[in-house]
Amino acid sequence: MKKSALQKARAAYQPKLPIVLTGAVKAVEGKPTTSVADQEEIQKLFPNTYGLPELKFEKNPNPVPGKPINVGVILSGGQAPGGHNVICGLFDGIKKINRDSRLFGFTMGPGGFVDHKYIELTAPIIDEYRNTGGFDIIGSGRTKLEKKEQFDKGLEILRELNIKALVIIGGDDSNTNAAILAEYYKSIDAGVQVIGCPKTIDGALKNDLIETSFGFDTATKVYSEVIGNIQRDCNSAKKYWHFIKLMGRSASHIALECGLQTQPNICIISEEVEAKNMTLQQVVNYIADIVARRAAEGNNFGTVLIPEGLIEFIPAMKALIAELNDLLAAEGEKFAALNHAEQRRFVLEHLSPANAETYASLPEGVARQLTLDRDPHGNVQVSLIETEKLLSEMVAKRLKEMKAEGKFTGKFSAQHHFFGYEGRCADPSNFDADYCYALGYNAACLIEAGVTGYMSSVRNLVKPAIQWIAGGIPITMMMNMERRHGEMKPVIQKALVRLDGAPFQKFASQRDEWAINTCYVYPGPIQYFGPTEVCDQPTMTLRYEHQAK
Repeated sequence: MKKSALQKARAAYQPKLPIVLTGAVKAVEGKPTTSVADQEEIQKLFPNTYGLPELKFEKNPNPVPGKPINVGVILSGGQAPGGHNVICGLFDGIKKINRDSRLFGFTMGPGGFVDHKYIELTAPIIDEYRNTGGFDIIGSGRTKLEKKEQFDKGLEILRELNIKALVIIGGDDSNTNAAILAEYYKSIDAGVQVIGCPKTIDGALKNDLIETSFGFDTATKVYSEVIGNIQRDCNSAKKYWHFIKLMGRSASHIALECGLQTQPNICIISEEVEAKNMTLQQVVNYIADIVARRAAEGNNFGTVLIPEGLIEFIPAMKALIAELNDLLAAEGEKFAALNHAEQRRFVLEHLSPANAETYASLPEGVARQLTLDRDPHGNVQVSLIETEKLLSEMVAKRLKEMKAEGKFTGKFSAQHHFFGYEGRCADPSNFDADYCYALGYNAACLIEAGVTGYMSSVRNLVKPAIQWIAGGIPITMMMNMERRHGEMKPVIQKALVRLDGAPFQKFASQRDEWAINTCYVYPGPIQYFGPTEVCDQPTMTLRYEHQAK
């Protein structure tokens, strides 16, 4: 396979490890843990893996030679930069325990585990993928591990390959499944450990002991580079408003981090919109007022950052979507038999007055998307709604009204962008290359410690890698009960942007100035070689969170 000059240079990069992981370790137990909410229900569902202590690794002055161990690994869910380094760290970690240890990768996600599709990951394969982006070493998939038949089928291949530990690299849903699998295998005394690793670029998998999920650093730096490029173009041509939608359906961490890095004129934070009970029209008015104020200064250009999941955070839209889901689930066949005009009338006639008013206010294309694009569960696919176009169309309409009222004298022309897939498989930043390698190596240490139902935890991340703290936390500690598809289920609680948190507070203190003045920052591309302050910096989100502690 032909490699670029950068690929060749990156292959030689040696990720930095916390000093504690550079030799033999011992696990030191902390306090017993409880789940973040719904303690009684979670404890009932996880009697064998609930209440376990936090673990912290320390140097072991009296190491005992380790026995060979066979380990399985799964990449689950969407891609995130650094996944390959987690696997490389895991491989090196189990080889350090004993050079005869073996690593098996289940292909195309949890489905490969259930269907017994795997490859053995040997040193030549591993070496091809060090410090590279993507999940292509074994592929990924979104099969959910939640049924006893799946667990039993997976156990067959684990026993056939003599695998004693399984590492699941995934986001909140995948790690929830890891916890359920760990509980089941413990309950039947299967002799298989299950360890999770925190992956997701949207930043919603974190707490005090999981300071960030891997991939967030690289993805936000990739997006911030292109936002900076657009802002430079914007400031050069001085004639366009750029509406930029960013990945992040369930939380606005990406938009907030990119806002802090690039200082756009407008950055919408979904959690704030929900907390203030804002309507869609109020969001539009907010943008239109800033456009008008900049125009009054002779600046008919600007940038707007929009989280992918904004629509679901607007209370009126959330209510509309919920009623539409129920309506189309009940009347789907009747609706499908109508033509476009009849479908719109049908929806308006069957909605409650408040939701009908919201639906009628939407541009026709967006209203149609809300009724046509369903996922396998019958829900609206919000990620397919072109929110950036919806907002710019509604802003244009509002500015027309303001012009008639003499409140807007400028010009308005919009460009649209959506940055998502561009960031998911980028070559990891030095931070993510180091962090991911440490997470994988740390997972090997958790396996050696004999524990199950734990997530690999590496923290103190704003310090140099050598000072990072390694250990593990019980996955049940992160769980609460939520309604999923009509049933209450245990899931890892999503971490939303905290409006009282230091990153948002920093943003909120500066956004009024960014709105009117052109304060753009141009971060440029990720740098892999050079001074530490250029190459190894963590996200601004992490830095502000740690300054506040």
